[in-house]
Amino acid sequence: MNSHTSIAQHENPQLLSMRSSVLVVDDQVSNIRVLHALLGEEFDICMATSGEDALRLIHESPPDLILLDIEMPEMSGHEVCRRLKSSDATQHIPVIFITAHNTPEDESLCFRVGAVDFIGKPINPEVAKARVRTHALLKRQSDLLRDLAYIDGLTGVANRRRFDATLDAEWRRCSRNGSPLSMIMIDVDHFKRYNDHYGHAAGDSCLQRVAQQLANRLQRSHDLVARYGGEEFVCLLPDCDRQGALVNAEALRQAVESLGIEHAASGPMAVVTISVGVASMVPANDTPSRVLASLADRHLYTAKSEGRNRVSG
Repeated sequence: MNSHTSIAQHENPQLLSMRSSVLVVDDQVSNIRVLHALLGEEFDICMATSGEDALRLIHESPPDLILLDIEMPEMSGHEVCRRLKSSDATQHIPVIFITAHNTPEDESLCFRVGAVDFIGKPINPEVAKARVRTHALLKRQSDLLRDLAYIDGLTGVANRRRFDATLDAEWRRCSRNGSPLSMIMIDVDHFKRYNDHYGHAAGDSCLQRVAQQLANRLQRSHDLVARYGGEEFVCLLPDCDRQGALVNAEALRQAVESLGIEHAASGPMAVVTISVGVASMVPANDTPSRVLASLADRHLYTAKSEGRNRVSG
């Protein structure tokens, strides 16, 4: 779920009825066909015929649920599951083992390596459907709850907790890849005056409109817009250099100004505007991510001290 998602969307129960994606992993293509025929009308099915292929597909496009054969050449289903559960990125994906071994010892091992359930061979169609439905629904519900913990309750964009976690992850990724990471720090100009003049209810509405405008303006799905605190917002732009970040920052400044939100106490513009600080660097392992935030904050201070409603970077 990206940073553009609002609280209102989370409250929509139709989200729970969306089609889930299921990855079927089995070295026997005939078994995959059986499961595809059984589940294909209700779920989006993808497939892999080896543990290595499965791990690659999961890394590229994580499914909602994995149906995993245990007995496979080169890498067993148990080993695939262990690797998935050892990674922060994949440990939340539920795994259901498909197995012909159903002794108490076999069942215990399935759960010890991290599976949530198992389906015995030969497959009972009704049992298989019921178990997949149950765990797909549980996965969607847990995803919604986890996402809500990272959403700002007022504005519907990501909160500070989500921003800090994403910054840490993107800092490490960009460091490994040698790619740039940019940050845009934003402050709503003279917001205290706005609250004093129009009241806190209007102030809340103003922040909501600004947040939505920022989220709508950033087009890449992996860019993050977050409420940093109070009237401050922050945008994280992975794989974006300084020049690209400056272009985005100016577009954000113009987008907020174009809302035309009346602000009689702001000065000559008489509408709500923002001041913007931009920072960009290629992260290094021996440099903490807070350096990027500090640099963006310094540029934000410059934009404010030079008259506000401008970009500095």
